[in-house]
Amino acid sequence: MENTLYIAASPSSPEVDFRFDEGVLSLRGESYPENAAAFYGDIIRQLRAYLGSCKQRTITVNIALAYFNSSSTKMLFNIIEALAEAVETGGNRVTLHWFHDAEDDTIHEFGQELVDDFPAIEFVMQPVGTV
Repeated sequence: MENTLYIAASPSSPEVDFRFDEGVLSLRGESYPENAAAFYGDIIRQLRAYLGSCKQRTITVNIALAYFNSSSTKMLFNIIEALAEAVETGGNRVTLHWFHDAEDDTIHEFGQELVDDFPAIEFVMQPVGTV
């Protein structure tokens, strides 16, 4: 497995910067690709392979999305679900920094829903001026 997964941002897809060797996973930008399942499919596959090899590890996740559409929401949920499973079955510790525009109630509320849905993950809600 590669030590990193990097995909540059496009106008409709986020920057993906997963540094598996460092245990740091980041998504930044906007996410409304034409086919979210196709865009995120390999990302989720590589993430699950990485998480399958992690035991007793600390993993830091940074998600700073200024906008994401409904199909991206499902993919984000799948990513976070995989992280929660890594905590529950691998004894890992995951800290997820959820960056959101302080004025954007929708993204903030989605983050709050994730906090409720995934209690195994330590969430840090981080309002910013702009993401």
